[in-house]
Amino acid sequence: MTAQKTERLLNLVICLLSTRQFLSKEQIRTAVPQYADCATTEAFERMFERDKEEVRDMGIPLETGSNSAWFEDEVGYRVDRAAYALPEVSFAPDELAVLGLASRVWQQASLAGPASRALLKLKAAGVEPDDAGLAGVETRVRTSEPAFEALYAAVRDRRPVTFPYRAGRADEVVERHLEPWGIVSWHGRWYVVGHDRDRDARRVFRLSRIAGPVAAVGAPGDVDVPAGVDFRAEVAMTVRDTVRGKATLRVRPGCGVALRRRSTEQGDGLAQGGWDELRVGFADAETFAEELAAYGPDVVVVEPEAVRDAVVRRLRAVLEAS
Repeated sequence: MTAQKTERLLNLVICLLSTRQFLSKEQIRTAVPQYADCATTEAFERMFERDKEEVRDMGIPLETGSNSAWFEDEVGYRVDRAAYALPEVSFAPDELAVLGLASRVWQQASLAGPASRALLKLKAAGVEPDDAGLAGVETRVRTSEPAFEALYAAVRDRRPVTFPYRAGRADEVVERHLEPWGIVSWHGRWYVVGHDRDRDARRVFRLSRIAGPVAAVGAPGDVDVPAGVDFRAEVAMTVRDTVRGKATLRVRPGCGVALRRRSTEQGDGLAQGGWDELRVGFADAETFAEELAAYGPDVVVVEPEAVRDAVVRRLRAVLEAS
């Protein structure tokens, strides 16, 4: 359906919803701009007849009738509001709590606007979320990865993409071509599942390892998502949180409690100029660097170089964005 036709049908529905009376063809022709542009009455009649059928095929209850009980020869049209409107929506207290919680999940993401607007519409309709039911509940979903928005759009539009990816422990950046199927949050990290065109196989990619912009390389609808794929199961089978390396960190006294709990060795703070030296195991350099960067100046990476460079890269990105 063309944009022009879509606009015309939308204008027709708005016109027929704007009054409780039956509108004659002439009144409709005058009110809908695209009909007023018809060169002849015959052209308008043909266009209007086609549009009526399309509106009915969409499930919109288009009625015919007359405004007069005495003269029924002049047929008019309107949309039955009672049949067109949605039934009253009601929510149980636990459902309202979930709605409120869902609106908080995306506050750091590109979906924050739609989530907030959806909640606002519920409030306008008299549905008040139950914030009391959220006491003690904090959402942990973060979408700070720059690649999230582009990959979300690609999954939504079923569109192939390409992106530079930092693979393996060698910190090598390679170009990947992916048919994305779905995005999953697993243990606080985001992954995209899809068909890797380079390997001609199903693969999982961690968003935090994407080292540059995500670019679309095909048209919407080019991706066929297999039926019955369990994205979370795919990620769970792929991701392994085994310790692959150890980092030497210097931490200010009183800071880095979570790091101290995982530390296997702890040096003498006085010997390090007032800093505590820790040895902490990690599974992935990029993910670990994201955690360390959140401590700001309170944690310094001594080694390995891959973790230190990843932390510096993140801190520089924050500085450039400020």
